Amino acid sequence: HTNLPNWVAWELNPERLIERESRSDKFVPDPDIETRKAITTDEYKGTGWDRGHMCPAGDNRWHWRAMDESFYMTNICPQHPNLNGGDLHELEQACRRWAEEGPIYIVCGPILYKTGKPQYIGKEHKIRVPEAFFKVILAGVEKGKPRAIGFIYKNTEGNRSLDSYVNSIDQVERITGYDFFPALPDEVENRIEKEYELKYWR
Repeated sequence: HTNLPNWVAWELNPERLIERESRSDKFVPDPDIETRKAITTDEYKGTGWDRGHMCPAGDNRWHWRAMDESFYMTNICPQHPNLNGGDLHELEQACRRWAEEGPIYIVCGPILYKTGKPQYIGKEHKIRVPEAFFKVILAGVEKGKPRAIGFIYKNTEGNRSLDSYVNSIDQVERITGYDFFPALPDEVENRIEKEYELKYWR
């Protein structure tokens, strides 16, 4: 058991960009998980790893409950501090810019390699440290001009431009084993999941 989310999915739209709430910073166990199995923030203390949000707190300032739930430990993975505050943060800000034009749909989660020796943190529960993270984004569905793009970030220090992390959705699906956006018509899904042109997203 990894004690990580497999993936987290959410919609970001212009209405949800309205900032009504400030960041809560209260990391809490997920109330839907029985107490003895639930991860607490104490597991991260002194490990050197950040408590990295999959769905960022900044995407949840539109409602206090959304903000509170973004701090459930089921939305959190061990993340390199430089990645959490740096390059991943830049992608989160880009997503908010893209959502100003209309709804975008985001799926984000950890990537766990099957080779090598996995690293774990935690005292009471073993929490797997992901080797990397993925984020896939779908936009333009309401306007009849769907486009999609994927990103993969190694869970290490780095300071690179957004386009150095770009992948097609197809590539992210191959690595994760997930089928993203299956509700789209097949021909649309097949077409947009091959694309990875950041120029359409500036």
